[in-house]
Amino acid sequence: MSILSLARFQFAMTTVFHFFFVPLSIGLAFMVAVMETRYVRRGDEEYKKMTKFWGQMFLLSFAVGVVTGIIQEFQFGMNWSNYSRFVGDIFGAPLAVEALLAFFMESTFIGIWMFGWDRFSKKAHLAFIWLTAIGSMLSALWILAANSFMQKPVGFTVRNGRAELDNFFALLTNDQTWYAYTHVLAAALLVAACFIAGTSAIQMLKKKELSFYKKSLKMGLTYGVIAAVALFIIGDLQMRALLHDQPMKFAAMEGLYEDSEPNAPWTIMASIDVKNKTTKPIGQVPYMLGILSGTSKPIKGMNTIQKEFVEKYGKLKSTYGERADYYVPTKTLFWSFRIMSGFSFGVMFLFLLSRLILRWIEKQRWLLFLIALCAFVPFVATTAGWLITEFGRYPWTVYGVFTIADSVSPNVSAASLLFTNIVYFMLFTVLAAVLIFLMKLEFKKGPSSYAPVSKPADVDPFEKGDK
Repeated sequence: MSILSLARFQFAMTTVFHFFFVPLSIGLAFMVAVMETRYVRRGDEEYKKMTKFWGQMFLLSFAVGVVTGIIQEFQFGMNWSNYSRFVGDIFGAPLAVEALLAFFMESTFIGIWMFGWDRFSKKAHLAFIWLTAIGSMLSALWILAANSFMQKPVGFTVRNGRAELDNFFALLTNDQTWYAYTHVLAAALLVAACFIAGTSAIQMLKKKELSFYKKSLKMGLTYGVIAAVALFIIGDLQMRALLHDQPMKFAAMEGLYEDSEPNAPWTIMASIDVKNKTTKPIGQVPYMLGILSGTSKPIKGMNTIQKEFVEKYGKLKSTYGERADYYVPTKTLFWSFRIMSGFSFGVMFLFLLSRLILRWIEKQRWLLFLIALCAFVPFVATTAGWLITEFGRYPWTVYGVFTIADSVSPNVSAASLLFTNIVYFMLFTVLAAVLIFLMKLEFKKGPSSYAPVSKPADVDPFEKGDK
């Protein structure tokens, strides 16, 4: 494999693994805050037990997410030094705010919340988990502001071979920032809701603490439906923006090599021939592509866009033996989009049905089994979404400005990349195994271990007759 291929694989591996835990921890922080709010308002000890139990899952996912995030930053310096040098002035501001404000806020209050149960009033303790949840959401905002610059660069000027920030406000008003941010928050809520609902369904199938897990299931189902609906609305708006900002990505997601007709149908599945640049639809919904894209006009296909990009940016050079054109990985984007949207669509109907018949759900074991699967599937869907985001930008790291081939470190060797790929993969495997083990341990202990324990009356241990 070439240096560029190994570097790209390492970026993909570290990013995808890190993104397993980011949505889960963001979503769980919010869900745990809602649970504690209900405990404080209603005085229901069951919600306190839910807060402590699911709070442990949040703490575990947060810890692993921090470690994987550090590894991801480390590989940037090793493999992408030219890229880091080019965007350093742009990324410095939002990432500094993320570290000094959002992450500092999140990590500080998570510690106070974790150890402050018996040291603060109920309302003060509740404030700490909400500040933690807000901090995690603010962290996502600043990181996505930086990532959205890569998708749609704004507010900069290239001087001396580097992108220099001219307008910090432009980063925050970039429409891609807010589409991506709201999309990630909705996805995070859906991942957390599915995790809570799915693992609760697993425990209900085992007939364990039905009252606790049924209440947790109800909450997971409710917020899962809300998140899925929000994802459809935000995702549609984001798709319409991509039609103008990244037309090649949009065309690949729809499998369009040739220009579409006005009010084109939406292709459900297709046989895609990447070599010959053709698509054979397998099932279509009439007029749906025009509705989803928000236009009745023809949509440009990848062949047309390729010609336009050659005229605009010039012909690409194959520096590391990579493909020298502007076509993105079409099959990956086409199927990733259907996996992502299909999962959200399926969860919405499954959770809505389950919520309506919640009173009798213990008797519907087949339904509990389907919900149980939802504890794991969201991680496939979020990975598919991230693949769309990153692969759809090919061949650019900064869209239309700086290519992937220009971004790789000049002095890195294939041997060092292969070695670090193996090390990172082993490290990620160990981290995943430890996380799964600790979560299984928590489920084995069960929520009853977090039930309030009444303090025994004072007894003199030296009283006569005491044994």
